[in-house]
Amino acid sequence: MKQLVRRIGQTVALTLPVILVTTGTLAVTRVPWAPPTALDQQVVAASSGDGTIGRTSTSPNTQGLAAQDALRVDLMEELKNHNPGTALDLLERTMREKPSLTPYCSGLAGDLGRAAVKKYQGDVQRARSFARPVCDGSFAAGVVG
Repeated sequence: MKQLVRRIGQTVALTLPVILVTTGTLAVTRVPWAPPTALDQQVVAASSGDGTIGRTSTSPNTQGLAAQDALRVDLMEELKNHNPGTALDLLERTMREKPSLTPYCSGLAGDLGRAAVKKYQGDVQRARSFARPVCDGSFAAGVVG
């Protein structure tokens, strides 16, 4: 019995550090300072050729608009064509890439929340299912209010 307990203890002692190091490494692979992954490369490839974020050929013309207003148009277009989750992904990416737009993040996320409820004909539960912790949960607040 003692040998069995010792054997289990040795196995745990050898495998636990490996598991902790592996999970710790995986936990930091998606932080802003980590090198880009293949998924990030796909996102870059999906952006338009002029370097703007998230605009497609079907997006309305946003020439002459303030940066936050152009982003709002792009977000609403993304929501209309896909779902609130992809629009929130675009918002999060944009905040990371253009920190100067951060003061507008909560308002934009709230607008997305209200637009999501309209898209799903008042189905708050369905709209809320896309909520993410982008801009302090302003999307969820926009869904509710």
